[in-house]
Amino acid sequence: MNAQMLLTITALTIGSVYGFANPTEKGWKSRPAIPEIQQQSSSTPPSERTPWDAGRFIKQSSKFINVNPFQPKPVTVVVQPGDVIWSAGGVNNKFSWSPLDDVVMGGASESNFDANTGIWSGTVTSANNGGFVGIRTSPSFALDMEQCQGIELKLKGGNGRRFKFIVRDSTDFNGVCWTSSFDAPQSGGRMFNIGFVGGKDSAKIPFSKQVPTIFARTVPDQTFDLKNVVAFQLAYSMFEYDGDLNPNFELGDFSLQVMEMKVY
Repeated sequence: MNAQMLLTITALTIGSVYGFANPTEKGWKSRPAIPEIQQQSSSTPPSERTPWDAGRFIKQSSKFINVNPFQPKPVTVVVQPGDVIWSAGGVNNKFSWSPLDDVVMGGASESNFDANTGIWSGTVTSANNGGFVGIRTSPSFALDMEQCQGIELKLKGGNGRRFKFIVRDSTDFNGVCWTSSFDAPQSGGRMFNIGFVGGKDSAKIPFSKQVPTIFARTVPDQTFDLKNVVAFQLAYSMFEYDGDLNPNFELGDFSLQVMEMKVY
């Protein structure tokens, strides 16, 4: 086990037991060296505590940490505008998705993802200082997107909720999240246009409008590396950025279907 992995697991375990997330804080003054430790803790009233699922914590977090320091890095693949990089039930997908919920920070929210249908669903609770669910791609690829402007998503459902789409240019477990927020339509079942750039029946997420964050707090003076895209993430969270609440969020059940991802 390498030092970085040991530090990450130790910090996450401490935070999961004691609840280190304090989303009411404003943005970082500079990029934190060890965000798991530098993030201030917050407390939960006893009435809102629920037993922490350590088994689910290990199962989820272990999928995104490289346990073999000698494993070779994936070969970088150059993608062109129009390339489909993932589709529901696709046999040539460049990566897979797995849940990464607030259990990794001591919470009790839970979600599941069906790769065949692209349906992501679950339940969000604020117990144990929680309040978010997510899915994240496996750390098994590297994409050169220098010739691309952004990601286009084909989606269904969502019931008017606000979600986040995240791009990562580092394999650090809690590295910088290049984040874009989008609202699903109130009407369920149909394809929709989110309107960052436009585009019929799709959500276009331009790289130029991404917000660099760590733990939903903005990070100054960051530069996005288009030639080293190594992970994607979708999140549904109680918080927007720098302590602001998500205006289109509800505790309880949710569902969003991801049909396709392609670059433009």
